[in-house]
Amino acid sequence: MELRQLRYFVAVAEELNFGRAAGRLLIAGPSLSQQIKALERDLGVRLFDRDRRSVSLTPAGAALLPEARALLERADDLRHRARRLSGSEPVRLGYVNWLPPDMIARTAAVAQVHVDAWVAPSHTQAARVADGGLDLAVCWLRADDLERRGLRAQLIGADRLYAVATGHDVGEVPARETAVLLDDDTTSWSSWNAYAEEVARHTGARAVRISDGGITGPAFFDHVRRGRRPVINSPKGQTAPLPPDLVRRPVVAPEIYWTWSLVWRRGEDRNSVLAVVEALRADGDFGIHGPDAWLPEGDPHRRRPVPVKPG
Repeated sequence: MELRQLRYFVAVAEELNFGRAAGRLLIAGPSLSQQIKALERDLGVRLFDRDRRSVSLTPAGAALLPEARALLERADDLRHRARRLSGSEPVRLGYVNWLPPDMIARTAAVAQVHVDAWVAPSHTQAARVADGGLDLAVCWLRADDLERRGLRAQLIGADRLYAVATGHDVGEVPARETAVLLDDDTTSWSSWNAYAEEVARHTGARAVRISDGGITGPAFFDHVRRGRRPVINSPKGQTAPLPPDLVRRPVVAPEIYWTWSLVWRRGEDRNSVLAVVEALRADGDFGIHGPDAWLPEGDPHRRRPVPVKPG
């Protein structure tokens, strides 16, 4: 049993899709499948039930998943301690699915940045920063999450979300005429579900509950085909190519934005970490404060109305 096999196991358990997990791990699908089978042989148990249409954890897989995560955390902590002893400790940065494209170039002069290989949901990466498993993370958080975990945040990017639709109309679509998906798997999609609920509540978009992980990938496209409304795409699907029978439509009234925050621990005093924070400071607002831009009320980068002083 190897640590990388445990990372592969955790990735498949979180995605419940070998294709998505392979893309996240940057390895070939057949190689991932072989490594999982090798791990199952070493452990003597079957970790996943899988067929052509679905992947699910077996009872043994579900029981071993927390242990695998704990082992990976302990391994990361061991590396961290060893680097501190050697005097060459890098700044450990985690992310969800997006990083500033010029991050390494912008931080190379101030610190050695190690991008963590464990790509995890926003709430998981934030928890790892709070617990000391990471120094920084790029993720989406609400203001109360930052307060509860003792974190600080600065804006380093934003995505304007679009809708995916059937047909040939590529024109603008009002948010109230779209749908937004919420997945029953709150472990993997906690942050997206919270955001999507706000979208539905404040814009009139129709909330559609699903249970197949179809927030991204082929299952998402199937939901678009079956539905009667354009479906708002999630940040994880922003750069995915569309099938030829589907089109991208800009969402307006309002324009829907998702923000990316760089988060670090409140009270952080290491110069290397603070230097990376400063190097990644954004110059602009990425359009999130435009006249038709929308952010959920809990977003830490949302402008608050200026209170009117009593006359």
